[in-house]
Amino acid sequence: MENYLQGCRAALQESRPIHVVLGNEACDLDSMVSALALAFYLAKTTEAEEVFVPVLNIKRSELPLRGDNVFFLQKIHIPESVLIFRDEIDLHALHQAGQLTLILVDHHVLPKSDAALEEAVAEVLDHRPIDQRHCPPCHVSVELVGSCATLVAERILQGAPEILDRQTAALLHGTILLDCVNMDLKIGKATLKDSHYVEKLEALFPDLPSRNDIFDSLQKAKFDVSGLTTEQMLRKDQKTISRQGTKVAISAIYMDMEAFLQRSGLLADLCAFCQAHSYDALVAMTIFFNTYNEPVRQLAVFCPHAALRMTICGILEHSHSPPLKLTPVPSSHPDLQAYLQGNTQISRKKVLPLLQEALSAYFDSTNIPLGQPETEGVSREQVDKELDRAGNSLLSGLSQDEEEPPLPPTPMNSLVDECPLDQGLPKFSAEVIFEKCSQISLSEPTTASLSKK
Repeated sequence: MENYLQGCRAALQESRPIHVVLGNEACDLDSMVSALALAFYLAKTTEAEEVFVPVLNIKRSELPLRGDNVFFLQKIHIPESVLIFRDEIDLHALHQAGQLTLILVDHHVLPKSDAALEEAVAEVLDHRPIDQRHCPPCHVSVELVGSCATLVAERILQGAPEILDRQTAALLHGTILLDCVNMDLKIGKATLKDSHYVEKLEALFPDLPSRNDIFDSLQKAKFDVSGLTTEQMLRKDQKTISRQGTKVAISAIYMDMEAFLQRSGLLADLCAFCQAHSYDALVAMTIFFNTYNEPVRQLAVFCPHAALRMTICGILEHSHSPPLKLTPVPSSHPDLQAYLQGNTQISRKKVLPLLQEALSAYFDSTNIPLGQPETEGVSREQVDKELDRAGNSLLSGLSQDEEEPPLPPTPMNSLVDECPLDQGLPKFSAEVIFEKCSQISLSEPTTASLSKK
């Protein structure tokens, strides 16, 4: 695998047609490994002298946000320098020159910014339900298995098992285990096909790491934010909504809110983050397990615009459908309001419509431009009256025209947008709870210290 990848970069220097195997914009482990392994297989099995190159669908600077990707590449001894990232290849220029063929793996719908590339898509290999409205008119192979890496392993082992080396086998093996929660039957994410190909890989390469060891290490790396800057933490799992040019970022933070708020230079970092990306407000939702393996959610709103901040806070505090049960936490900074979230069933997915409502209420209640922060003349009573007046006409979802594509989008197996409490708290281990509904994260602290602030 490593030797093949080194040759890919050299091939880009040649002016010739190229087949690009492109993973999804989240570039989670499954997407990255599936793109690498499928391109490797196609390059080894195509008789004509065609060039197949895997492309990671993020900027190189965003790779550190994918802790499990970085960890696994290091463990398998694949240098990051041999990888090709989206900002290092101009797919649109290649397409315009008639030199591009696209193979999509672990997704089948291109974002609006890449709509012109649909003409170049020749094949799709995916493991999620097909969106018939946007699926390219080409050969589409879809099977609802736990990991797209399973389908790539199947393609290799059925088509040319002799090309499979230990490095590629280890990448596929670990990825399937992570996606399928270590093949845990209680979770039920692994299909018979996932289990079959994990066993096949283990039979072919008996020295692969034990399932428990590789799963535990990848799971830990996936949610380790210790080495990230504040900006990287905010961008690691972020969504964005907008209305009439006003933009709100919603970031998942995998640590206790108190620890996050005590980060050195945090407020300056939050201001710089919002200014750099033209965000008018930032909502940070923390999530972790306490020492009793109970999920804990907290929430903070940062916004230098008083009217907008109070509108967002008012919507969240007064929401009954769904009820967040927020308890305000004293803040020393007037632009930031933090909360303990009593209802741990309410995930980011369910908060997004509330924030869209807040933007609607804001534009209904004031015509003050967002060019400068407002610090005077807006009372909580005024905001509450406007919220009551606009309550029946607020938007309950995201407008396709107004919603900005997330940068980068949340991976499908992110542990943020739902909670196992939606079905009642199962008496499982933390790992089981994680992937039961694919939405929560790890950490150790409790809420006791935060509630004293």
